[in-house]
Amino acid sequence: MVNRLSCILFFALVLLLLSNKTLIAGGLDDLVLFERNEAGFVLSDEAQTAPIFLGESEYEGVKYVANLFAEDLKRIGLAEPKLIIGDISTEKNIVLIGTVGQNPVLDKLEKSGKLDLSDLRGQWEKSLVQVVENPFPGVDKALVLAGSDKRGTIYAMLNLSRDMGVSPWYWWADVPVDQHSVVSINVGRFVTESPKVKYRGIFLNDEEPALGGWVRENFGDFNAKFYSHLFELILRLHGNYLWPAMWGKAFFDDDPENGRLADELGIVIGTSHHEPLGRAHDEWRRYGSGPWDYSKNAKVLTAFWTKGMERMKDFETIVTVGMRGDGDEAMSEGTNIALLEKIVRDQRKIISKVTGKKAEDTPQMWALYKEVQDYYDKGMRVPDDVTLLLCDDNWGDVRKLPNMDAPKHPGGYGMYYHFDYVGGPRNYKWMNVSQIQRVWEQMNLTYSHGVDRVWIVNVGDLKPMEYPISFFLDMAWNPEQFNAQNLFQHTVDWCAEQFGEAYAEESARIIDLYTKYNHRVTPELLDENTFSLENYNEFERVRNDYRDLAMDALRLYNLIPIEYKDAFDQLVLFPTNASSNLYEMYYAVAKNHQLAEANDPAANNWADEVQKCFDRDSLLTAHYNQQIAGGKWNHQMDQIRIGYTYWQQPEVRKMPEVFRVEVPEMPNSEKVFVEGDGYVSIEASNFQQSKGSDKIHWNVIPGLGRTGSGITTFPQNEYPADTDSVYLKYAIRFNTTGKLDVHVLVSPSLNFNANKGLRYAISIDGGEEQIVNINGEYRGELGQWQAERIIEKTTAHEITTTGVHRLRIRLLEPGIVLQKILIDCGGLKPSFLGAPQSELKKPE
Repeated sequence: MVNRLSCILFFALVLLLLSNKTLIAGGLDDLVLFERNEAGFVLSDEAQTAPIFLGESEYEGVKYVANLFAEDLKRIGLAEPKLIIGDISTEKNIVLIGTVGQNPVLDKLEKSGKLDLSDLRGQWEKSLVQVVENPFPGVDKALVLAGSDKRGTIYAMLNLSRDMGVSPWYWWADVPVDQHSVVSINVGRFVTESPKVKYRGIFLNDEEPALGGWVRENFGDFNAKFYSHLFELILRLHGNYLWPAMWGKAFFDDDPENGRLADELGIVIGTSHHEPLGRAHDEWRRYGSGPWDYSKNAKVLTAFWTKGMERMKDFETIVTVGMRGDGDEAMSEGTNIALLEKIVRDQRKIISKVTGKKAEDTPQMWALYKEVQDYYDKGMRVPDDVTLLLCDDNWGDVRKLPNMDAPKHPGGYGMYYHFDYVGGPRNYKWMNVSQIQRVWEQMNLTYSHGVDRVWIVNVGDLKPMEYPISFFLDMAWNPEQFNAQNLFQHTVDWCAEQFGEAYAEESARIIDLYTKYNHRVTPELLDENTFSLENYNEFERVRNDYRDLAMDALRLYNLIPIEYKDAFDQLVLFPTNASSNLYEMYYAVAKNHQLAEANDPAANNWADEVQKCFDRDSLLTAHYNQQIAGGKWNHQMDQIRIGYTYWQQPEVRKMPEVFRVEVPEMPNSEKVFVEGDGYVSIEASNFQQSKGSDKIHWNVIPGLGRTGSGITTFPQNEYPADTDSVYLKYAIRFNTTGKLDVHVLVSPSLNFNANKGLRYAISIDGGEEQIVNINGEYRGELGQWQAERIIEKTTAHEITTTGVHRLRIRLLEPGIVLQKILIDCGGLKPSFLGAPQSELKKPE
């Protein structure tokens, strides 16, 4: 059986190596062949690689990336190409790289009628790849890689590298590059359209001790040597925007080359929500004096901000305006809106004075983060040209979205999202806990409300958030390419790019499930009390599910070719194995406590198991830090995840407390859900009947939620009219009569609709409806319900007769994602996941 499976996997891999490769986002299908194609363009064969030509007036960043492109060709196994800056020579085949308006050779080709650049001119980050026949005397063919602007040209090169098999994660996750001796480019005009979201990027945050320790060991500091790798990754992922590392770091001050290189490569540098005018938080510690209080220290702060603006005035940037308290804290209680508006006005005067232009000519952004949104809700306003950066609640739940009926805001809207967070009720920064189904649902909600100027996501230490980063930036390029049904296919495609198609489906399944499990409850929040030992065998079930998944990951690791093992370990095996070990440990803690209370000597066996798991956690960390890729990633797994007693991390790991017992020396169609064991449990997606309107329809989001799938209405910006009746209906056979409690579990959507809240109406057998507001007014306090990823609402209903009854849930606003319905008929027991789904039968 093993030999047969190995043969199947071997032949699948061979087929992969012979097939075309397709870029996941912004890709060019049918572009690359790994064989001679005389009808197209032979980029390289056994003899030579076509030389690369750039104009002397080309952007320096394009020249820089042209060298990366040449290195990519060598990575694939091709001969090193010549890189020529200047006039075109009479080579048989040439690669011509240029930006519209920067390369006279492109203009010459267009004037001769051999190249059409009209649809690139004036566009944002648009790319063209085209083979041109007989472009110049003595030249048979030219492969043109052109862009509408600097980044468009850069993307043209890096997209082609990706099509040839160079993963964006080749360096950051040690993804190997398949070797080829021949590469041809097909004939055709291949265009990558402009992105739907203008600025797309990541925020390095909370980068101690993991990323900080790794950077200092390998680069000495957060300098241009380090950032050159990060800039390259962002560009390869079709990003263009970065909030750099900030805790104890200062991007522009730590190394003057940081800002220059970023601007050269087209990386737009911004600063976080509490770092106005390009000044890093740590620079106030270094150079500031007096209080961080504009009402008391305006002169010093003005000079401080002016220097920041002078330093970056010639760079492409988005300037953060506004002010929060020192150290990313809320402003003082007495802060008033008038003072905050004055701060923004004075900051804009600085911008105008330093740049010599009108303030509105410099892109600016005001982040409505935490309490700042309260100022906005109370009437604070900034000039219309300033982008309003909306935010989630740090747990991936969008807090506020534009009113669909309000006039369009000229400065546009952005969204600041989180894959990592330090704060209450508990940090989450060790492991990837971001389920892409939830990311898609919330960011699609965001995009459908017109938020398309800036998308930025807090990625903490960067690793191990590789996959959600890829998904977020792919989605930011074109949110419209995704829907609820093709999300898993993205995971499969991404895995194929990293490990090969033969291993993609299973790798994707493991990533999909481990992020689902980690999204239920973060590793930092998990403990012996999270799941129920007694009810529904819940804790053992979730422990076994994770144990089985870790075993599947280990099996696949043993099958995968050796060159892929380091990448697979980082991206699949370690996250699954290390997280599973925590479940093993806390299950053992729970069993130890239960048996010790009963004075059962078996408690001692579970205490030993806790110790084994605790030790294994340190061994797994040492394996990641010191063994994967020969120790390349030392310190990247240094984040503490065991021993939390409050929201902030403990200084050192501490094993959970265990107890020992002294041992003496001697001894769906018309089917109905059926009440059983005193309850009815229904996965919300298993409705009997659904009803929409001419504009609204129901859609299941597979895998979203704690147990089954989520279901909500689409489009997400379409609100039911008063005359609409948009509902789901469930048939239930009750054996119990009397007052019964109905618990509806929904995803923790926030009241993004100007604090009105999201409502549904619930009724049984067409009786009087009860209106339920799932969130009401959001006051800014973080709650356990956010960390546990669920809102539970309960209503009481009277059942007067046994037999079949029909429960109806009617939505009054979009954005409510239904997960589960639990009906207590007198026997429902508490558990984290809720009772397993009840039996579904045909009516008798």
